Amino acid sequence: MSGHHISSARFLWGVAIVLFFLTFLTVAVTWIYIPGPWNVVVAIAIATVKALIVSAFFMNLYWDSKFNILLFVMSIAFFLLMIGITLLDTLFRVDPIPSF
Repeated sequence: MSGHHISSARFLWGVAIVLFFLTFLTVAVTWIYIPGPWNVVVAIAIATVKALIVSAFFMNLYWDSKFNILLFVMSIAFFLLMIGITLLDTLFRVDPIPSF
């Protein structure tokens, strides 16, 4: 790349408005009945979209080199792997028998 990308204030305000709308949408989802666990899935999906927008535009990953995007994606994959390993350990444990 030949230089740094400089986003205009108008563009950043547009992204901020989209984020405010998605925040309102997250709150609005709580006003309607969505049977569990789908209510949590919808909230997490909206939060994921917001996180991707923040990382792409406010952290300038959209215009950055592909290597930095790869590092970001691999860090998310590593985090999910660690969560998965932890869940494998905790979800399949035999309940301890209390001994007093």
